[in-house]
Amino acid sequence: MSRVNHRDRKGVPGLTPGVLALRDELASGRMPLIGRRHLDNCTMEVRRGHDALWLFVRRDGGGGFALRAVHSPGRPLRVETAEDAQGRQQFEAQGSLGTFRVTLAIPDPEQPLLRCTVRLTPAEDLLLPCGPRDLYPLDADADPAGKEGIVRAAQRGLNSGIVYLSLTRPQFGCLLYFQNLTALNDYFRATGTTPEGQVGGQWPELGYEIPASNERPLLKGREVTLSDVFLHWAREIPQDPRQSARLFLDLLAGIYRRLERPEPEYHDWPRRAEETVRDLVRSPDATLRQYGHLYLHPYVAAEHPDSMVQLTVLLPMREFQDWKGEPIPLTDALRAGIKRFFDPELNTLRRYLPDVGKGKKADKNPDEVDSWYLYHPLSNLGRLALGGDAEARDLFLQSLEYGIKAARHFQYRWPVQFKMDTLEVIKGPRKPGEPGQSDAGGLYAYVMLQAWDLTGKQRYLDEAKKAIQALKDMEFEIGYQANLSACGANACLRLWRITGEEFYRDQGDVFLASFFHNCMIWESEIGNAKFYPVFLGVTCLHDGAYMALYECFESFAAFHEYLDRGGEDLSLSVRLLLTEYCKYTPSRAWYYYPKELPDDALATEIRNGHIDRSLTFPLEDLYGDGQPAGQVGQEIYGCGAAFAFTTRSYHRLKHAPFVLFCEYPVYELKEPDEPCVSFRVRGAEGFSGRARLIPRGRKPLPPVSVRHEGRPDAPLPGRETAEGHWEFDAPAGGRIEIHWDRR
Repeated sequence: MSRVNHRDRKGVPGLTPGVLALRDELASGRMPLIGRRHLDNCTMEVRRGHDALWLFVRRDGGGGFALRAVHSPGRPLRVETAEDAQGRQQFEAQGSLGTFRVTLAIPDPEQPLLRCTVRLTPAEDLLLPCGPRDLYPLDADADPAGKEGIVRAAQRGLNSGIVYLSLTRPQFGCLLYFQNLTALNDYFRATGTTPEGQVGGQWPELGYEIPASNERPLLKGREVTLSDVFLHWAREIPQDPRQSARLFLDLLAGIYRRLERPEPEYHDWPRRAEETVRDLVRSPDATLRQYGHLYLHPYVAAEHPDSMVQLTVLLPMREFQDWKGEPIPLTDALRAGIKRFFDPELNTLRRYLPDVGKGKKADKNPDEVDSWYLYHPLSNLGRLALGGDAEARDLFLQSLEYGIKAARHFQYRWPVQFKMDTLEVIKGPRKPGEPGQSDAGGLYAYVMLQAWDLTGKQRYLDEAKKAIQALKDMEFEIGYQANLSACGANACLRLWRITGEEFYRDQGDVFLASFFHNCMIWESEIGNAKFYPVFLGVTCLHDGAYMALYECFESFAAFHEYLDRGGEDLSLSVRLLLTEYCKYTPSRAWYYYPKELPDDALATEIRNGHIDRSLTFPLEDLYGDGQPAGQVGQEIYGCGAAFAFTTRSYHRLKHAPFVLFCEYPVYELKEPDEPCVSFRVRGAEGFSGRARLIPRGRKPLPPVSVRHEGRPDAPLPGRETAEGHWEFDAPAGGRIEIHWDRR
């Protein structure tokens, strides 16, 4: 996990050797200048130290920071400089370890953003022990021990290699350090290491610590990338969590624009959705009968039915039923059994059916519940109710009083787990000194807003406000579980739309910043991860070791809702990050299904049930470090993914001879009587999502012409795919029109 000290300078117990060495070398004045440039009223200097090559960024009177690009203990470095055709500064440093190639790039002279890439060709087979980190804040006197500031966020586990900090006294601003871990795959493979928790530090020595290669050396003469770091800064010092979140999202989006990104793959999700329905109906390991009703197992042939599982599959399946325009009998069968989860004594929906905790089912305590498990089934009941389901409305409204009682009892700061009968806390904080299920407050607010929509009663709106207000002092610790954070962001956006108070919109940024803090914005090739993409995957929990499809597809659906509600009022940074998450999620999600992975990539010891490769049910867990997939089990409650991806990415049209697929969310989809379809695409200017025209039935596509209002005189270029689809890039913003020949 993260190895960062989040205290400010005054709380640091001592200084590291790296800090002392840099301070002494700076004070000596014996660091020859190699190069100098200016950016954002800052002076950037490259200087040669005794055994290191340094980049210094300083603002007059405001201090700055130092980045150690090269560390080569032993004889002094010999450095040569050049400039390539793109205007990037190149430095070749000869040292005892070998030859270092350093590339320093300023992608946009109007943006305070730079990139430093370091490659090493070892002089001998080389074992690298733990070395110093590479980032040091500097005060006005260029003293790394004198600067004060706050580390606001750092890498968690295998998520993005970031450090986000404020440099306060003297005031420089805030800085986002981003280590592009994708570029370092060769190092990880060569040395058998991973980047888990390698970006963080102890103030004032921060940044990246190269994983030690104690057993497997870097081979002589074979170049390997040691570091590829982006540094993006702003002059503002965040005054509260909302300003901090906005700056983080802006800085992250600025880096993301300059990051090389993999190409997402297209997959046939409608077919997978049909296969999912088939296997849910046919497999005896998927369902069981109790109280005369049909229920889903949470995992293949394992665990007792619970309300979250039933509703998490039922709602997306109903959406798929509407999308198809044909009945799916399983939806009615699952819907009929929901009422048995209602407890008339507590007057609320419970997690388990009434027989759990008794006789052969005494392995579970029915009164123990995670906080989010109380409200998540209610949110789906609320969706059914808002869709016109009268019985769901009654169950939902009856359950609200207990939910409100619990919220007030915990003062809108929920523990991880409590007893439903007494509200006694079983597990309070995640860890000592940390909050409990902090984003349960966002889920609760979402449920209260559903109640307000159904009834118009002010008390529900007031409850939603209280829940969000209770989170106003939290920053990156607000996120507990990925899909809950995405839901909380939606609640905040709705409150902003309802009240007009900017606090709520800005508080939504706090949920989003926490979400993207927990993303893997890199592509891993470590171990089994070479068989599946992980780019922009989010770990399921704040400290989770793996990505899970349940949290993944619910976040995908929540962001579609968020983008629809926010529209053009959302910041460019938010639009960019959310639409890119939606773009990559269906591509990544395909590989949760065991039939898409090699046999030896699957776990052999499974915590829940067993893995059946023939079933179209996803595994719960994929790992960025390539651990065997499916260690937790094959989760049936992840089956909603195929339905959610289909209904949001594929658009069935009344008159067109094709189905429209788009990686980005589509809006203002219009289909006049003539052979024409028009639509707009969510996203940020300069970005695009692939779109496809997929023939309906067995007839091939007629000739088509695709035009964008930004280029009305020239059709958008397209290409025919191997499946016989017509594919083109759909730019974000602006209207797109598709015309076809009648036949």
